[in-house]
Amino acid sequence: MATTMKPLLSDLIPTVTCVPPNYVRPESDRPNLNEVTFDHSIPLVDLRGLGPNHSSVIKEIGEACRNYGFFQVKNHGISKEVIDKMMNVAKEFFHLPESERLKCYSDDPMKTTRLSTSFNVKTENVSNWRDYLRFHCFPLEDYVHEWPTNPPSFRDDVAEYCKNTRGLALRLLEAISESLGLEKEYLNCALGKHAQHMAINYYPPCPEPELTYGLPGHADPNVITILLQDDVPGLQVLKDGKWIAVKPIPNTFIVNIGDQIQVLSNDEYKSVLHRAVVNCKEERISIPTFYCPSPDAMMGPAPPLTDGDHPPLYTNYSYAEYYQKFWKRGLNAETCVDMFKIN
Repeated sequence: MATTMKPLLSDLIPTVTCVPPNYVRPESDRPNLNEVTFDHSIPLVDLRGLGPNHSSVIKEIGEACRNYGFFQVKNHGISKEVIDKMMNVAKEFFHLPESERLKCYSDDPMKTTRLSTSFNVKTENVSNWRDYLRFHCFPLEDYVHEWPTNPPSFRDDVAEYCKNTRGLALRLLEAISESLGLEKEYLNCALGKHAQHMAINYYPPCPEPELTYGLPGHADPNVITILLQDDVPGLQVLKDGKWIAVKPIPNTFIVNIGDQIQVLSNDEYKSVLHRAVVNCKEERISIPTFYCPSPDAMMGPAPPLTDGDHPPLYTNYSYAEYYQKFWKRGLNAETCVDMFKIN
Protein backbone atom coordinates (compact mmCIF):
# COMPACT_ATOMS: atom_id res chain seq x y z
CA MET A 1 0.00 0.00 0.00
CA ALA A 2 2.75 2.46 1.01
CA THR A 3 4.21 2.60 -2.49
CA THR A 4 0.98 4.05 -3.94
CA MET A 5 0.65 6.74 -1.25
CA LYS A 6 0.87 10.22 -2.70
CA PRO A 7 3.21 12.48 -0.71
CA LEU A 8 1.05 15.56 -1.43
CA LEU A 9 -2.56 16.08 -0.44
CA SER A 10 -3.37 17.89 -3.72
CA ASP A 11 -2.49 14.72 -5.68
CA LEU A 12 -4.56 12.52 -3.36
CA ILE A 13 -7.73 14.66 -3.67
CA PRO A 14 -9.00 13.33 -7.03
CA THR A 15 -9.24 9.84 -5.50
CA VAL A 16 -11.17 10.66 -2.27
CA THR A 17 -14.85 11.31 -1.57
CA CYS A 18 -14.48 11.58 2.19
CA VAL A 19 -11.71 12.77 4.52
CA PRO A 20 -9.13 9.98 5.03
CA PRO A 21 -8.87 8.81 8.68
CA ASN A 22 -5.45 10.41 9.28
CA TYR A 23 -6.97 13.87 8.63
CA VAL A 24 -9.95 13.46 10.96
CA ARG A 25 -9.65 15.45 14.20
CA PRO A 26 -10.88 14.00 17.50
CA GLU A 27 -14.37 15.32 18.27
CA SER A 28 -13.10 17.64 21.01
CA ASP A 29 -10.77 19.32 18.51
CA ARG A 30 -12.91 20.16 15.50
CA PRO A 31 -13.60 23.59 13.99
CA ASN A 32 -17.26 23.86 15.24
CA LEU A 33 -17.92 26.16 12.28
CA ASN A 34 -21.41 27.04 13.56
CA GLU A 35 -19.84 28.82 16.56
CA VAL A 36 -17.65 31.19 14.50
CA THR A 37 -18.38 34.96 14.57
CA PHE A 38 -18.77 36.61 11.17
CA ASP A 39 -20.16 40.01 12.21
CA HIS A 40 -16.96 41.36 13.75
CA SER A 41 -13.45 41.59 12.34
CA ILE A 42 -9.92 42.71 13.14
CA PRO A 43 -8.96 46.44 12.87
CA LEU A 44 -8.12 47.93 9.46
CA VAL A 45 -5.26 50.47 9.63
CA ASP A 46 -4.64 53.00 6.85
CA LEU A 47 -0.85 53.27 6.49
CA ARG A 48 -1.12 56.38 4.31
CA GLY A 49 -0.83 58.34 7.54
CA LEU A 50 2.47 56.69 8.52
CA GLY A 51 4.55 59.79 7.75
CA PRO A 52 6.29 62.47 9.84
CA ASN A 53 3.21 63.33 11.97
CA HIS A 54 1.89 59.88 12.48
CA SER A 55 1.00 59.60 16.17
CA SER A 56 -2.62 58.61 15.42
CA VAL A 57 -1.54 55.66 13.20
CA ILE A 58 1.02 54.54 15.81
CA LYS A 59 -1.75 54.66 18.43
CA GLU A 60 -4.07 52.58 16.19
CA ILE A 61 -1.36 49.98 15.61
CA GLY A 62 -0.60 49.84 19.35
CA GLU A 63 -4.28 49.35 20.23
CA ALA A 64 -4.64 46.61 17.57
CA CYS A 65 -1.53 44.79 18.90
CA ARG A 66 -2.75 45.11 22.50
CA ASN A 67 -6.39 44.14 21.92
CA TYR A 68 -6.25 41.74 18.98
CA GLY A 69 -2.64 40.75 18.12
CA PHE A 70 -3.86 41.18 14.51
CA PHE A 71 -4.70 44.01 12.13
CA GLN A 72 -5.18 44.59 8.41
CA VAL A 73 -3.36 47.29 6.47
CA LYS A 74 -4.35 49.27 3.39
CA ASN A 75 -2.39 51.94 1.46
CA HIS A 76 0.70 49.93 2.39
CA GLY A 77 2.77 51.03 -0.63
CA ILE A 78 2.99 47.64 -2.39
CA SER A 79 1.57 47.87 -5.90
CA LYS A 80 -1.37 45.80 -7.11
CA GLU A 81 0.86 44.56 -9.94
CA VAL A 82 3.44 43.08 -7.52
CA ILE A 83 0.65 41.45 -5.47
CA ASP A 84 -1.16 40.03 -8.52
CA LYS A 85 2.05 38.57 -9.97
CA MET A 86 2.82 36.88 -6.64
CA MET A 87 -0.67 35.38 -6.36
CA ASN A 88 -0.72 34.25 -10.00
CA VAL A 89 2.68 32.54 -9.85
CA ALA A 90 1.65 30.82 -6.59
CA LYS A 91 -1.45 29.39 -8.28
CA GLU A 92 0.56 28.38 -11.34
CA PHE A 93 3.05 26.50 -9.15
CA PHE A 94 0.35 24.43 -7.45
CA HIS A 95 -1.31 23.68 -10.79
CA LEU A 96 1.92 22.26 -12.30
CA PRO A 97 2.04 18.49 -12.99
CA GLU A 98 2.81 16.36 -9.94
CA SER A 99 6.23 15.28 -11.26
CA GLU A 100 7.28 18.92 -11.66
CA ARG A 101 6.16 19.99 -8.18
CA LEU A 102 7.74 16.96 -6.50
CA LYS A 103 11.21 18.14 -7.56
CA CYS A 104 10.91 20.51 -4.55
CA TYR A 105 9.53 17.94 -2.10
CA SER A 106 11.23 17.28 1.27
CA ASP A 107 10.05 16.30 4.75
CA ASP A 108 13.11 17.84 6.45
CA PRO A 109 11.91 20.99 8.30
CA MET A 110 15.43 22.45 8.42
CA LYS A 111 15.77 22.56 4.61
CA THR A 112 15.60 26.19 3.45
CA THR A 113 13.48 25.57 0.32
CA ARG A 114 10.98 22.74 0.30
CA LEU A 115 7.56 21.61 -0.74
CA SER A 116 5.72 19.57 1.85
CA THR A 117 2.31 18.79 3.27
CA SER A 118 0.41 19.23 6.54
CA PHE A 119 2.82 20.80 9.11
CA ASN A 120 5.59 18.44 10.23
CA VAL A 121 4.93 14.96 8.86
CA LYS A 122 7.66 13.49 11.10
CA THR A 123 6.10 14.49 14.43
CA GLU A 124 2.31 14.81 14.06
CA ASN A 125 -0.46 12.26 14.60
CA VAL A 126 -3.25 13.99 12.67
CA SER A 127 -2.56 15.61 9.29
CA ASN A 128 -3.66 19.09 8.20
CA TRP A 129 -5.53 19.73 4.96
CA ARG A 130 -2.83 21.72 3.16
CA ASP A 131 0.25 21.50 0.99
CA TYR A 132 2.85 24.24 1.14
CA LEU A 133 6.00 25.53 -0.47
CA ARG A 134 8.23 27.12 2.15
CA PHE A 135 11.43 29.04 1.43
CA HIS A 136 13.89 31.51 2.91
CA CYS A 137 14.19 34.88 1.20
CA PHE A 138 16.57 37.18 3.12
CA PRO A 139 19.31 37.83 2.21
CA LEU A 140 17.79 37.13 -1.23
CA GLU A 141 21.08 36.34 -2.96
CA ASP A 142 21.73 33.50 -0.46
CA TYR A 143 18.55 31.62 -1.34
CA VAL A 144 17.09 32.57 -4.71
CA HIS A 145 19.16 29.90 -6.52
CA GLU A 146 17.32 27.19 -4.51
CA TRP A 147 13.85 28.33 -5.55
CA PRO A 148 11.78 26.59 -8.24
CA THR A 149 12.53 27.52 -11.86
CA ASN A 150 9.04 26.53 -12.94
CA PRO A 151 6.81 28.52 -13.50
CA PRO A 152 9.50 30.44 -15.48
CA SER A 153 8.67 33.80 -13.84
CA PHE A 154 8.72 32.33 -10.29
CA ARG A 155 12.11 33.68 -9.16
CA ASP A 156 11.61 37.18 -10.57
CA ASP A 157 8.03 37.64 -9.38
CA VAL A 158 8.67 36.23 -5.92
CA ALA A 159 11.96 38.13 -5.41
CA GLU A 160 10.19 41.41 -6.21
CA TYR A 161 7.38 40.55 -3.79
CA CYS A 162 9.90 39.58 -1.05
CA LYS A 163 11.74 42.91 -1.34
CA ASN A 164 8.45 44.78 -1.06
CA THR A 165 7.18 42.84 1.95
CA ARG A 166 10.51 43.24 3.71
CA GLY A 167 10.25 47.02 3.29
CA LEU A 168 6.73 46.89 4.75
CA ALA A 169 7.89 44.70 7.66
CA LEU A 170 10.63 47.19 8.58
CA ARG A 171 8.15 50.10 8.57
CA LEU A 172 5.70 48.14 10.70
CA LEU A 173 8.42 47.17 13.18
CA GLU A 174 9.34 50.84 13.58
CA ALA A 175 5.68 51.68 14.23
CA ILE A 176 5.29 48.81 16.73
CA SER A 177 8.51 49.94 18.48
CA GLU A 178 7.17 53.46 18.85
CA SER A 179 3.77 52.19 19.99
CA LEU A 180 5.55 50.44 22.90
CA GLY A 181 7.32 53.68 23.82
CA LEU A 182 10.66 52.34 22.55
CA GLU A 183 13.09 54.02 20.16
CA LYS A 184 11.89 53.70 16.56
CA GLU A 185 14.84 51.41 15.65
CA TYR A 186 14.67 49.27 18.79
CA LEU A 187 12.99 46.18 17.33
CA ASN A 188 14.96 46.30 14.09
CA CYS A 189 18.20 46.38 16.12
CA ALA A 190 17.04 43.51 18.35
CA LEU A 191 16.73 41.10 15.40
CA GLY A 192 20.45 40.66 14.73
CA LYS A 193 21.09 40.34 10.99
CA HIS A 194 17.35 39.64 10.37
CA ALA A 195 15.78 36.73 8.48
CA GLN A 196 12.72 36.33 6.30
CA HIS A 197 10.87 33.16 5.27
CA MET A 198 7.76 32.71 3.19
CA ALA A 199 5.21 30.02 2.59
CA ILE A 200 2.69 29.50 -0.16
CA ASN A 201 -0.14 27.56 1.47
CA TYR A 202 -2.42 25.58 -0.81
CA TYR A 203 -5.71 24.37 0.69
CA PRO A 204 -7.58 22.10 -1.78
CA PRO A 205 -11.38 21.73 -1.55
CA CYS A 206 -12.29 19.31 1.25
CA PRO A 207 -15.27 16.90 1.12
CA GLU A 208 -15.91 17.20 4.90
CA PRO A 209 -14.50 20.52 6.15
CA GLU A 210 -16.11 20.14 9.59
CA LEU A 211 -13.79 17.19 10.41
CA THR A 212 -10.39 18.74 9.79
CA TYR A 213 -8.29 21.92 9.64
CA GLY A 214 -6.13 23.58 7.02
CA LEU A 215 -4.05 24.53 10.07
CA PRO A 216 -5.25 24.16 13.69
CA GLY A 217 -5.03 26.99 16.22
CA HIS A 218 -1.42 28.12 16.66
CA ALA A 219 0.67 31.22 17.37
CA ASP A 220 3.56 32.21 15.09
CA PRO A 221 7.12 31.80 16.45
CA ASN A 222 8.58 34.76 14.53
CA VAL A 223 8.41 38.55 15.01
CA ILE A 224 5.62 39.58 12.64
CA THR A 225 3.74 37.82 9.86
CA ILE A 226 2.42 39.65 6.80
CA LEU A 227 -0.29 37.59 5.11
CA LEU A 228 -1.56 37.90 1.57
CA GLN A 229 -4.63 35.80 0.84
CA ASP A 230 -6.87 35.24 -2.17
CA ASP A 231 -10.59 36.05 -2.04
CA VAL A 232 -11.62 32.74 -0.41
CA PRO A 233 -12.20 33.09 3.37
CA GLY A 234 -10.44 30.68 5.72
CA LEU A 235 -8.45 32.62 8.32
CA GLN A 236 -9.93 32.77 11.82
CA VAL A 237 -8.54 34.59 14.85
CA LEU A 238 -9.23 33.85 18.54
CA LYS A 239 -10.57 36.89 20.43
CA ASP A 240 -11.97 36.66 23.99
CA GLY A 241 -12.43 32.90 23.64
CA LYS A 242 -14.36 33.15 20.34
CA TRP A 243 -13.20 32.49 16.79
CA ILE A 244 -13.60 35.47 14.44
CA ALA A 245 -13.67 34.86 10.67
CA VAL A 246 -11.50 37.39 8.80
CA LYS A 247 -13.12 38.42 5.52
CA PRO A 248 -10.56 38.97 2.75
CA ILE A 249 -10.37 42.59 1.51
CA PRO A 250 -8.69 43.01 -1.90
CA ASN A 251 -5.20 44.59 -1.86
CA THR A 252 -4.81 44.55 1.90
CA PHE A 253 -2.43 42.52 4.05
CA ILE A 254 -3.17 40.91 7.38
CA VAL A 255 -0.47 41.51 9.98
CA ASN A 256 -0.07 39.55 13.18
CA ILE A 257 2.51 39.80 15.90
CA GLY A 258 4.46 36.64 16.67
CA ASP A 259 5.91 35.15 19.84
CA GLN A 260 9.07 37.28 19.70
CA ILE A 261 7.08 40.53 20.01
CA GLN A 262 5.24 39.03 22.98
CA VAL A 263 8.61 38.34 24.61
CA LEU A 264 10.28 41.64 23.59
CA SER A 265 7.25 43.60 24.84
CA ASN A 266 7.29 41.61 28.12
CA ASP A 267 3.66 40.55 27.52
CA GLU A 268 2.45 44.07 26.73
CA TYR A 269 1.40 42.61 23.34
CA LYS A 270 0.29 39.00 22.94
CA SER A 271 0.89 36.56 20.09
CA VAL A 272 -2.62 35.31 19.33
CA LEU A 273 -3.95 31.91 18.28
CA HIS A 274 -5.26 31.73 14.72
CA ARG A 275 -6.25 28.89 12.41
CA ALA A 276 -7.15 28.09 8.81
CA VAL A 277 -10.39 26.29 8.00
CA VAL A 278 -11.22 24.71 4.65
CA ASN A 279 -14.35 24.48 2.51
CA CYS A 280 -15.87 21.93 0.14
CA LYS A 281 -16.14 24.15 -2.96
CA GLU A 282 -12.97 26.10 -3.64
CA GLU A 283 -9.21 25.87 -3.34
CA ARG A 284 -7.66 28.63 -1.22
CA ILE A 285 -4.18 30.16 -1.36
CA SER A 286 -2.58 32.17 1.42
CA ILE A 287 0.95 33.55 1.37
CA PRO A 288 2.47 34.43 4.75
CA THR A 289 5.78 36.28 5.00
CA PHE A 290 7.44 35.46 8.31
CA TYR A 291 9.79 38.22 9.43
CA CYS A 292 12.28 36.81 11.94
CA PRO A 293 15.38 37.49 14.00
CA SER A 294 18.52 35.86 12.60
CA PRO A 295 19.16 32.48 14.29
CA ASP A 296 21.99 33.87 16.49
CA ALA A 297 19.98 36.90 17.71
CA MET A 298 19.40 36.87 21.48
CA MET A 299 15.78 37.41 22.42
CA GLY A 300 14.35 38.56 25.74
CA PRO A 301 12.22 41.34 27.24
CA ALA A 302 13.34 44.85 26.17
CA PRO A 303 15.15 46.35 29.22
CA PRO A 304 13.33 49.74 28.87
CA LEU A 305 10.02 47.87 29.42
CA THR A 306 11.14 46.21 32.66
CA ASP A 307 11.56 47.72 36.13
CA GLY A 308 10.80 46.89 39.78
CA ASP A 309 7.05 46.88 39.08
CA HIS A 310 7.41 45.04 35.76
CA PRO A 311 10.05 42.31 36.20
CA PRO A 312 11.18 40.40 33.08
CA LEU A 313 8.75 37.53 32.41
CA TYR A 314 11.06 35.56 30.08
CA THR A 315 14.60 34.24 30.09
CA ASN A 316 17.02 35.26 27.32
CA TYR A 317 17.52 32.71 24.53
CA SER A 318 18.77 32.51 20.96
CA TYR A 319 16.14 32.51 18.23
CA ALA A 320 17.64 29.27 16.81
CA GLU A 321 16.85 27.53 20.11
CA TYR A 322 13.29 28.84 20.05
CA TYR A 323 12.66 27.86 16.44
CA GLN A 324 13.90 24.30 16.94
CA LYS A 325 11.58 23.81 19.91
CA PHE A 326 8.66 25.20 17.89
CA TRP A 327 9.16 22.72 15.04
CA LYS A 328 9.67 19.74 17.34
CA ARG A 329 6.63 20.60 19.36
CA GLY A 330 4.26 21.06 16.44
CA LEU A 331 1.12 23.17 16.39
CA ASN A 332 -0.31 23.17 19.89
CA ALA A 333 -2.87 25.42 21.47
CA GLU A 334 -0.34 26.22 24.18
CA THR A 335 2.20 28.47 22.54
CA CYS A 336 5.90 27.84 22.65
CA VAL A 337 6.56 31.02 24.68
CA ASP A 338 5.51 29.20 27.85
CA MET A 339 8.71 27.14 27.66
CA PHE A 340 10.78 30.31 28.14
CA LYS A 341 8.75 31.89 30.96
CA ILE A 342 10.50 32.71 34.24
CA ASN A 343 8.59 30.82 36.94
